[in-house]
Amino acid sequence: MLKIEHLGIAVKTFETAIPLYEKLLNTVCYKTEVVASEKVNTAFFRQGETKIELLEDSGPEGVPGVIAKFIEKKGEGIHHIAFEVEDIEAEMERLRGEGFVLLNEKPKKGADNKLICFVHPKGTNGVLIEICQEIK
Repeated sequence: MLKIEHLGIAVKTFETAIPLYEKLLNTVCYKTEVVASEKVNTAFFRQGETKIELLEDSGPEGVPGVIAKFIEKKGEGIHHIAFEVEDIEAEMERLRGEGFVLLNEKPKKGADNKLICFVHPKGTNGVLIEICQEIK
């Protein structure tokens, strides 16, 4: 793993969260993106080399998606820590070999031009870990 790529934070609505984080971080949201496959909207902030990703549920009305379910259970807050990797497939194989349970069989397209895979939090002391690789 090369570095922490970003911290993912689950929020109820961008309407209040984006202005809050713009004030807190003293910077503007530089990008929003819909990740339809995950039923999530993302908003990104950068402060130096640190990136923060806000996650807002975008599931159909009345059908809570993964972010809404997370917020129901744990409230708004840190959802995951993402680590950048050079070769996501090799890293997935290494993690499997170390006994970690991956939530994806193969890498999938995520936000911010990344291939992503999640590691089950039951094997990481309750922390959802994302590994990600820049799509070249």
